[in-house]
Amino acid sequence: MSDGWTIGIIGGSGLYAIDGLEDAEWRRVDTPWGQPSDELLFGRIGNVNLVFLPRHGRGHVIPPSELNFRANVDALKRSGVTDILAISSIGSLEEDLPPGHFVVVDQFIDRTVHRVSSFFGAGMVAHVSMAYPVCERLSGFAAAAVEAAGGKVATGATYLAMEGPQFSTRAESLLYRYWGADVIGMTAMPEAKLAREAELPYALIGMVTDYDCWRESEAPVEVAEVIAQMHKNGEVARRTVEAFVNALPSERTPSPIDTCLDVALITDPARRDPALLAKLDAVAGRALRR
Repeated sequence: MSDGWTIGIIGGSGLYAIDGLEDAEWRRVDTPWGQPSDELLFGRIGNVNLVFLPRHGRGHVIPPSELNFRANVDALKRSGVTDILAISSIGSLEEDLPPGHFVVVDQFIDRTVHRVSSFFGAGMVAHVSMAYPVCERLSGFAAAAVEAAGGKVATGATYLAMEGPQFSTRAESLLYRYWGADVIGMTAMPEAKLAREAELPYALIGMVTDYDCWRESEAPVEVAEVIAQMHKNGEVARRTVEAFVNALPSERTPSPIDTCLDVALITDPARRDPALLAKLDAVAGRALRR
């Protein structure tokens, strides 16, 4: 049995604050991977500790391709987070997922190309499984929380992670639909991969802002309409976070993800790079000390 929940909330476009947070305090958290997107907001709702990170920084100052994903995940792990709930604005690739709907994602297609996607590398190699990239337990809590907050939610969706910052071409949007993707966004990868490497169960709630550009009957997406829908979605998202936290069991039973590095580290201990090991102190320290 673990000591309890400390939930890391990564707020994306449309979610830059958490309502009802007690004992709230912004703190700088340094990491060996550089600086995270912003200071982290520490607080609690009831008996559950929360650590909130605005993914793009307060004021939305960092574009998707320039996010320091490794620093963000390391900072959360270093702050004692046990589980991550990520919230992101997304485009829809399905007729029955209109703007205003929420989607709890369970699979990803990674089409990003300019991002460092692992904490590990030469001198300390690891291969984690991403067959099931989200935590089923957290995802269930997340879907129930959206409903409790008055939102419409779909589950079991596949998220296509694109590089950005430009929106898709119509040909790309049609291709992603053909591949079986349901929604599209710019930030879930490598975030979900790094969370797994840090042994942090991860769930993603997507907030639909637009239909991307695959529909012939609709004009291509523009930022103004995305921002307007983001503000509407943000109200439900803030209520969702509170409902999510309030519905958590009083005790956090262990997750298999908590120890996934036990079967992922491959480099011979005698050949491991001390400098890289030092940088891995927070995300992989438990496994490396075994």
